[in-house]
Amino acid sequence: MFVRKKKNRSGSISIVVVSKSHGQFKEVKSFGVAQTESEAQNLYQTALRWLRTYNGQQDLDFENNKDREIEETKRVIDNMDAVLINGTQLLLDRIYDDIGFNRIPDEILRHLVTARVSQPASKLATTEYLKSYYDEDIDLNHIYRYMDKLYNTQQVLVQQISVAHTQKVLGGKIGLMFYDVTTLYFESAKTDELREPGFSKDGKTAESQVVLGLLVSEGGYPLSYSLFNGSQYEGYTMIPLIDDFKQRFALGEDFIVVADSGLMNRTNVELLRKAGYKYVIGARIKSEGQQVKN
Repeated sequence: MFVRKKKNRSGSISIVVVSKSHGQFKEVKSFGVAQTESEAQNLYQTALRWLRTYNGQQDLDFENNKDREIEETKRVIDNMDAVLINGTQLLLDRIYDDIGFNRIPDEILRHLVTARVSQPASKLATTEYLKSYYDEDIDLNHIYRYMDKLYNTQQVLVQQISVAHTQKVLGGKIGLMFYDVTTLYFESAKTDELREPGFSKDGKTAESQVVLGLLVSEGGYPLSYSLFNGSQYEGYTMIPLIDDFKQRFALGEDFIVVADSGLMNRTNVELLRKAGYKYVIGARIKSEGQQVKN
């Protein structure tokens, strides 16, 4: 069983719990009709709470009729399949809410997160997956447009929620802060202000690319990212991203920057020292001075 948000012709939204048996969907319980997205979200959460505590039929009356016994057993197994299929959604919905992403009043984001964790695939395949397993009919164009909406209007809030959760998991502070970069290339030689040829980690020297810098915490929790011009030298990307992250989230100096030796060049080390940052640097011992060797 699962919760369905059904859009009516009038523009209202019906919230119902639905079960699937023998390939057919059946309404189990209705929780009302909402006129706004906020009302729909409240009804949706109420339906989820009911679903989590609903135990279904406890007693099976098989009697002595063999045909009825077979039919009843098949019905129960089909219902178990439906619960197993949507068990992932019930679990991820709870985690999604506990982290705090339910502060974003948009169910498309919830569906995309669920699909990405359950069945990573292309945007087209994601719409098919959501329809097949969760009966969520999301138009492909809505997903395409939503990625722009997410970046333009919700990126800041998403990152605030994510960082706050990371700090909570790590005991109130970031601790280790790992930084690395990669390059993302396009199957095109066309360039613009962001896409330009440069040193490609994929060996795609003829294509245009962008440079992606990423900060993660201990345990791999994402903290922040930034895109740079494809021709940008990766060694110059680290300090601006760390400075920006520290300022936006009012961090003290209770974190340690960790990066590979390619990023910890002499200039970056000096800037880290001047800013009062702690850091761990990787280097070849044989290339260091005698004091470091000792």
